[in-house]
Amino acid sequence: MRIFNTILVFALAIFPSASAQTNSTYDVLDYVDPLIGSANGGNVFAGATIPYGMAKAVADVDAESNQGGFTTEDANVTGFSSMHDSGTGGSPSLGNFALFPYASCAGDDVNGCKYPKTRRKIHYVASSVKASPGYFGITLNSGVQAEMTTTHHTSLFRFKFPSTDVAGQASSPLILLDLTDLADTRQDNGTISIDATTGRMTGNARFLPSFGIGNFVLYFCADFSGAPIRDNGIYVNTRASTDVKDLTLARSINGYPLPGGGFVRFKTSGSNGILARVGVSLISSKQACSSAEAEIPSFDFEGTHTAARDLWRKKISPIQVSLKNVTSYMLKNFYSGIYRTMVNPQDYTGENPLWQSSEPYFDSFYCIWDLFRSQMPFLTVLDPATIARQIRSLIDTYRHAGYLPDCRMSLCKGYTQGGSNADNVLADAYIKGIKDGIDWDDGYDAVVKDAEIEPYFWSVEGRGGLDSWKNLGYIPVEDFDYKGTGTMTRSVSRTLEYSYNDFAITQIAKGLGGREGDVEKYTKRSENWQNLYKSDQNGGSLPGASQFVGFLQPKYLNKTFGFQDPLACSNNDPHPGAIACSLQRTAGETFESSIWEYSFFVPHDQATLITTFGGPSQFIKRLDYLHDSNVTYIGNEPAFLTVFQYHYAGRPALSAKRSHFYIPAFIGITHDGLPGNDDSGAMGSFVAFSMMGLFPNPGQDVYLIIPPYFESVSTTNPLTGKTSTIRNVNFDPTYKNIFIQSATLNGEPYTKNWIDHSFFTEGKELVLILGSTESAWGTRVVDLPPSLGTYQGFGNFTGNSSVVEKRVQRFEAVDIAKLTEKTGAKYWANEEG
Repeated sequence: MRIFNTILVFALAIFPSASAQTNSTYDVLDYVDPLIGSANGGNVFAGATIPYGMAKAVADVDAESNQGGFTTEDANVTGFSSMHDSGTGGSPSLGNFALFPYASCAGDDVNGCKYPKTRRKIHYVASSVKASPGYFGITLNSGVQAEMTTTHHTSLFRFKFPSTDVAGQASSPLILLDLTDLADTRQDNGTISIDATTGRMTGNARFLPSFGIGNFVLYFCADFSGAPIRDNGIYVNTRASTDVKDLTLARSINGYPLPGGGFVRFKTSGSNGILARVGVSLISSKQACSSAEAEIPSFDFEGTHTAARDLWRKKISPIQVSLKNVTSYMLKNFYSGIYRTMVNPQDYTGENPLWQSSEPYFDSFYCIWDLFRSQMPFLTVLDPATIARQIRSLIDTYRHAGYLPDCRMSLCKGYTQGGSNADNVLADAYIKGIKDGIDWDDGYDAVVKDAEIEPYFWSVEGRGGLDSWKNLGYIPVEDFDYKGTGTMTRSVSRTLEYSYNDFAITQIAKGLGGREGDVEKYTKRSENWQNLYKSDQNGGSLPGASQFVGFLQPKYLNKTFGFQDPLACSNNDPHPGAIACSLQRTAGETFESSIWEYSFFVPHDQATLITTFGGPSQFIKRLDYLHDSNVTYIGNEPAFLTVFQYHYAGRPALSAKRSHFYIPAFIGITHDGLPGNDDSGAMGSFVAFSMMGLFPNPGQDVYLIIPPYFESVSTTNPLTGKTSTIRNVNFDPTYKNIFIQSATLNGEPYTKNWIDHSFFTEGKELVLILGSTESAWGTRVVDLPPSLGTYQGFGNFTGNSSVVEKRVQRFEAVDIAKLTEKTGAKYWANEEG
């Protein structure tokens, strides 16, 4: 079934038999589906929220991949909670204080209801699931219908019950609140109090973060409306009482939190259902109640839902595309990707108990190793005011917590996956002119501290091995590091990331001025990646891999090389499981990817890398092998930039072709349409940037140009009010004309294969003339993106050159029979005429 669906949707996408509406105005929300990625490990948050909202309401299920709360994988619903992250891996995140509705309790006795979530869980009606921006709805097999919408700190649930229970008696609904979370991490002193008259529930509990250290206390305030209250009380484990109104729970002694919480029972099911309003806060129950009362004073479900939709529409609508000759499939893929970029990080301003500050506070940077590549750069284009507030939050975290975070969730320090990649985020924002309220001197101090001062525990902040980094010029395998503690692995990937982090520092230093010594020092350190290059190392044992010679390898303190199979931890690892590939202390020298792929991660000096790899032709062959031999995995962020690195070798047409190789065949609009975790919108931003026709090299003022997937794309900058536009001439809805023949920028000939951020802020127009044959556009050295080193080994691309014949590729009609699972774009890679 998976194969058939992949073939079908890809065929529909490239043969638009049913185009989207053709009128010039449209509602962008019509093309947003929050359920994309709700199966097969996409781990998206599929429920109701507002942009960057703290409250995130959805049905929680017991599926293995319930990191975002809900999946469409036929699991059981265990409750409805108000706090979630989106697209993360690892342990389930948040899902605190779940509600669960019963139409009535057996025997009309409160002890006739099942309270522990392992016993109360129930299947849902698959066809009943409905999700749209600001809304989620589902029907349980019990017949209870649940709908939800949110404001910033508050969820509003509407439960509609059958008029009679299974015994034919009139319903007397009961709604419980459980002092637990998705991952069952509640610690001691979970508390709840129920007001006997109003049914208001207040309380708190202490929980653990899903990918970090420490703990956090979350507070709630739940109110009910729609039907008269019959009684209320608390429950512990399997037993309930209407006589007791207050409860404090220990965790228990067996490693599993003792079930407990409160309930309210109603006399009737209400004429239009029963509404539950749940406010959340990291400060106090009083603040949770105040937020709920201010944000949803009258339990107005429709009004709250409409307001949430309006917020989403305002955020997304600055990007408009031509609907001419384009399928709703493509539109849904595009706008759903944009939507997911604004689910996380979450705006917790006013909800940070750790320090007093007038600065914004954002949480769920989960993790910046994922976000710096395209998600946060995308917000720089679409929502620069919010990215400024996020930068201010990162810098304020440095002021009060000591370092910029590489990962942060639930007020806690998250695990660092590689380098100090907030450095890249700050550099990207700085060079693109993000200034509003940002103290860039403090920002610079923060990135310099990352580079110079090793923290005591560098697994959650800063960098480790700085003595070796400064003195040897690389991170050694089995380093001697007595100044800080961390997992002594990933020496190759950390060396590469630290190199780029240091380059990012130079980007800010140059702009601030008066720091010439720092520019020289960090530019030199940014070249440290070369110290791990082993010129005689071949590419491994897969067919064809050994033809490539010269790869990075781990190196010891004594400057001798170690060995890691360049294919280890790749998507085509010849010995899977031989080494661990994540943060295990037994892991290898690269994080979540292979030396094959990490060898391309020199974003600041592609010219030197190309020369190191034997010149442009060999560089392209390596890139092709990386993708065509299934070494890379487009579901993980290190793959993103490799799709577009052909630009640096003077072959921008191949970047366009490679983009169409992956979209939509690997990244589509079905529930299982994402090839991996969405990672807080990282995958969504990859899709959105790709389909817009501009992809960033993050930390640099560079967007690599390919033709958009639409006849035109216009983006209105929310700060300047100016609209930039990319227009395709000879746009082909079957996507054969994907090669730029020539271009103009504001009416003048434009030959560079990249563009800078002023395109968006100044509202420029880029017109691309397309054809089905690769051209000389963007292939000259003067047209290539900036690089720290000097481009070498490039010849001229002329109409009389024999090289042209090798570069010309024509695309014929796709043979649907040749499409297979996960290689639906074989048309682009292997089946050219």
